[in-house]
Amino acid sequence: MERIWLQSYPHGIPADLPEPEFESLAAFADEACRHHAARTAFISMGRQMNYAELDRLSRDFAAWLQSRGIGKGERIALMMPNILQYPVCLLGALRAGCIVVNCNPLYTAEELEHQLKDSGAVAIVVLENFAHTVQAAAPGSNLRHIVVTALGDLLGPLRGTLTNFVVRHVKKLVPRWALPGAAALNSALSAGASAPFAAVPLNREDIAFLQYTGGTTGISKGAMLSHGNMLANVAQAGLWIGHLVHGEDETVVTAIPLYHIFALTANCLTFLHLGAANLLIANPRDIGGFIKELKRHPFTALTGVNTLFNGLLHHPEFERLDFSKLHLTLGGGMAVLPTVAERWQTVTGKPLAQAYGLTETSPAVTINPLDQPYNRSIGLPIPSTEISIRDDAGHEVTLGQVGELCVRGPQVMKGYWQRPDETQNVMFADGFLRTGDLGYVDEKGYVFLVDRKKDMILVSGFNVYPNEVEAVLTSHRGVLEAAVIGVSDEHSGEVVKAFIVRRDPQLTAESLIEHCREHLSAYKIPKHVEFRDNLPKTNVGKILRRALKDEVAAKNKA
Repeated sequence: MERIWLQSYPHGIPADLPEPEFESLAAFADEACRHHAARTAFISMGRQMNYAELDRLSRDFAAWLQSRGIGKGERIALMMPNILQYPVCLLGALRAGCIVVNCNPLYTAEELEHQLKDSGAVAIVVLENFAHTVQAAAPGSNLRHIVVTALGDLLGPLRGTLTNFVVRHVKKLVPRWALPGAAALNSALSAGASAPFAAVPLNREDIAFLQYTGGTTGISKGAMLSHGNMLANVAQAGLWIGHLVHGEDETVVTAIPLYHIFALTANCLTFLHLGAANLLIANPRDIGGFIKELKRHPFTALTGVNTLFNGLLHHPEFERLDFSKLHLTLGGGMAVLPTVAERWQTVTGKPLAQAYGLTETSPAVTINPLDQPYNRSIGLPIPSTEISIRDDAGHEVTLGQVGELCVRGPQVMKGYWQRPDETQNVMFADGFLRTGDLGYVDEKGYVFLVDRKKDMILVSGFNVYPNEVEAVLTSHRGVLEAAVIGVSDEHSGEVVKAFIVRRDPQLTAESLIEHCREHLSAYKIPKHVEFRDNLPKTNVGKILRRALKDEVAAKNKA
């Protein structure tokens, strides 16, 4: 496809990346820490860590890993929420030449065991709140070293806020001594401080992360993201936001977990390079506690998903915040609904820009111009990124026609870890990655996402895209959240079923269907409406349609 999107690029953004500045993320981090030494790097629960401290502590952790014989190419798992220990261990592992395996702290033992076994991780760092999961999963893994940390580690006592994080997530505290071979992180750092550290030769082809996909459509797979993949995406993001951000004056709010690829690249690495401060939110589901943190720290940038923005907008204290310094709000991970984007603009006075990416692309593929009004698109392909809209046979479709979005660029993964067959399934011979998402490109080069290919509903031969129906449902003032799936029907093959979380407890299915009749063709209107107190979500707040489909299938079997 001709790069027609370049005509719509904001002024000053080049079509392609310049020559790489760094050979590895370790060199990238070293330079950031030296250049911004006195600046605040991360803020968490009342504690602050500057770049010099980040440099010293990550070096100590790298030295400790080397002292234990853990070196280049070995996998080390990190299982922590957004706390200061995460960036320390992240950069320490990368400096030691290790491959980082990010683990969701809310994994079950079975999920964790799969990821540890599949990756071959030899070490894990875990917050003590979740050590019971490691205790259950460790016997089936290759772990040789377990490092346990506590919320109060590193830089002194907590301020006492966000204590509900502890209450919500401490199911069973496992003492370090109950885990065979476990060490305390503070002890490991102390030992590393007196141990030698040898810089590890790394290049852009070396793997930096095994970033596991969510596994919502099958067994979770590890995307091999190289140092070059990640550095390219950081550079692409940096070019895109460069005209809006002011380096050391920035404070970015990081509510998405850092173990998720979105926050890892967009928040942690991109703003690290700028010398900005990252305000870490350990438990964004506590909207009240989240807003208290926002009150304490003048923030300039915020990333999130639709459900997060929606939750903030529906809290009475949010409108009272000072948004005068905010100049960058980026939404990704799932579709940003028009009602949310419009409300965000009204309340904050600033646009909510929609972006698109996936684990396999490190993640950014397209981003909207950040200072323009919401336009329903997922934006323009970022520098050095090519897109192609293709049919099921792999042939490119005409401009404006819906097909599968395919991507080629320096941010595209090397493949799936130890799964060449799965890699072959998603890669075309010409280097384009099949995203599994359906979309189209307009005449100005903007990309519009229609829906996940696997989520499309077929009603009497007509395609129904859940995103479209959900947008109509959430435009009703009585609806807080909505999810749409297809369910079997003897007459039309499938029909639309809607799952609704009500804002107005008096809302009825009949009134909601009547609302849909005003905005949707008959075959798109939900035939079934089910009200729920909440909807299943991923760790970043993305609504899981797959879980709803599985529930329906299980009921039908029963």
